Amino acid sequence: MPRPSLLITRRIPSSVLSRLEAVCDIDLYTGESAIPRDELLRRVHGKTALMCLLTDAIDAELLDAAGPGLQIVANIAVGYNNVDVPAANARGVIVTNTPDVLTEAVADFTWALILALTRRVSEGERVVRSGTWKGWALDFMLGTDLRGKQLGLVGMGRIARAVAARAPAFGMRVAFSDSGDFTVPGAERLSFDQLLTTSDVVSLHVPLVDETRHLIDKRALARMKRSAYLINTARGPVVDEAALAWALEQHLIAGAALDVYEQEPKVHPTLLALENVLLVPHLGSATTETRTAMADLAASNVLAVLAGQAPLTRVTS
Repeated sequence: MPRPSLLITRRIPSSVLSRLEAVCDIDLYTGESAIPRDELLRRVHGKTALMCLLTDAIDAELLDAAGPGLQIVANIAVGYNNVDVPAANARGVIVTNTPDVLTEAVADFTWALILALTRRVSEGERVVRSGTWKGWALDFMLGTDLRGKQLGLVGMGRIARAVAARAPAFGMRVAFSDSGDFTVPGAERLSFDQLLTTSDVVSLHVPLVDETRHLIDKRALARMKRSAYLINTARGPVVDEAALAWALEQHLIAGAALDVYEQEPKVHPTLLALENVLLVPHLGSATTETRTAMADLAASNVLAVLAGQAPLTRVTS
């Protein structure tokens, strides 16, 4: 029997690659950036399995280019808005993702953004590096205390709950906006509008679907406190970047920290010029341990499907 063939669209840890090489013939794209679309369509032809990232659009065109032998698309990410799941289902292709393994890393990183933004860490570093720092002063680059303030979480999935669990260490009370039928000990459920108008820090933790695209628009930003901060570690298009730039220029909110962007890796030019915006290159899950665990889970899903078994984390819709 010929060995199954696997296309991997980005370099992965060698320990994970060796697991796959024992079973599959590997076609690994080794470029520094996302695999070009035409090359992806060409190299996926005839493959049994595909391991991809959020930067790869897995649509009907690609699935047809792969051919009828494709069994699984293993997305190395929690989100899967880059995959046309109904199109895959219609062709009998299993889609998987990598939840849970990055929850704690992203929650830690969310707090890193909150602290860096409210205490103006990146602004201060730029002052030092520019050589313009004149020395300590009582009123120089004052930030904002978190203790006694409200952290508003939009969405209350695994990552948001982990973020909420860390809030007491910083003296913050937690409110959340989520339509799910559940309660969260120690946290207050508010409507989306109530959360915007009362929270001192608003952190986004929702998937990218039609209902959440540009959830944070001009109206939402205008509802926030002028002293409030916005954090986005979810998906870029959840925030209307042009509206955010407007709100920051008009001082309608105090600042924002973004790890994801609407047209990633492009960033709205106005945001690049503003001092009260912390801009980070999609580092939420970027620890060696977490990224290895994500690739390892994706590999386990591939190996399970190729062995005729159910994957660990299947996406059905």
